[in-house]
Amino acid sequence: MRAPPGLWRLLVAARGWGRGRLGAMSRYSTEQRGRPNSPDYRLYFKNADGKYISPFHDIPLFAGPKEDKEIPAKRSKTTGSEVLFNMIVEVPRWTNAKMEIATEEPLNPIKHDVKKGKLRYVANIFPHKGYIWNYGALPQTWEDPNHTDNITGCCGDNDPIDVCEIGSKIRSSGEIVQVKVLGVLALVDEGETDWKIIAIGADDPEAQKIHDIDDVKKHKPGYLEATVDWFQLYKVPDGKPENHFAFNGEFKNKDFAVEIIKSTHEHWKGLLHKKADGGTIKCTNVLVSGSPFCCSEEDARLIVQSAPAFMNGDSVSPEVDSWYFFPK
Repeated sequence: MRAPPGLWRLLVAARGWGRGRLGAMSRYSTEQRGRPNSPDYRLYFKNADGKYISPFHDIPLFAGPKEDKEIPAKRSKTTGSEVLFNMIVEVPRWTNAKMEIATEEPLNPIKHDVKKGKLRYVANIFPHKGYIWNYGALPQTWEDPNHTDNITGCCGDNDPIDVCEIGSKIRSSGEIVQVKVLGVLALVDEGETDWKIIAIGADDPEAQKIHDIDDVKKHKPGYLEATVDWFQLYKVPDGKPENHFAFNGEFKNKDFAVEIIKSTHEHWKGLLHKKADGGTIKCTNVLVSGSPFCCSEEDARLIVQSAPAFMNGDSVSPEVDSWYFFPK
């Protein structure tokens, strides 16, 4: 793809805040509904104009001065001008609650995942505590379950593409972070392709020396190996088999990762313009030009107001802090 004329200047320092806070440089804020640590908890999103939006559909994939709609050409790491993407943080590092974008609900708030009537928490598998990165997703991407990936031979998992942000900061659920993509891991989870993008926040102190997956190996030795170990075992405490990987668990580089992102972005475009079957996915949005699923600001407000008002949360079961040990 040819880059447009002129120098692309990317915003690096801007960051979003969860918990309803709106920083001076922020473009997004959140609003809590329901009770934390309960099935009815929801975290809705607003833009800088105070409009309720869908984080899945209305927050642009590419983070630029004008939140450009297309992914530009590659940037040289020697120029200091790198392509940045918006990341939606679902789960802060070291926490256990499986928070995720509610893809099957209007405006796609973040919710606590429920399975068989119980809230889901990831187990602590020694030596790890909860999630070992800030975990989330890239907006305006979709791993199409009707598309068989020619690399993994499996269909997509019907979700936005996942991101593991490896920076030094612990982020907040609902925070929008501008990230540099570094590489990707191809997880095959219960027969579905589930790409895991490795990225670092552009405002992280180490971001200026980490540009690609080999830099992660150099500056954060052991982190990638721990990531493979985590994804391989995290479902075992629930009685499920170990997960597997394409490429024998080898991480692919930044250029490869960006091509995967571009592909999932194209699948998302098809979803939002009724060119792909999304099944139960809710495509309600406020800002996507030409989308037949676009709703009014008033409709969006009514969706949020129909959710239970925010209340004090329930306590978390002590079982969440349990350790699990598995032989290597």
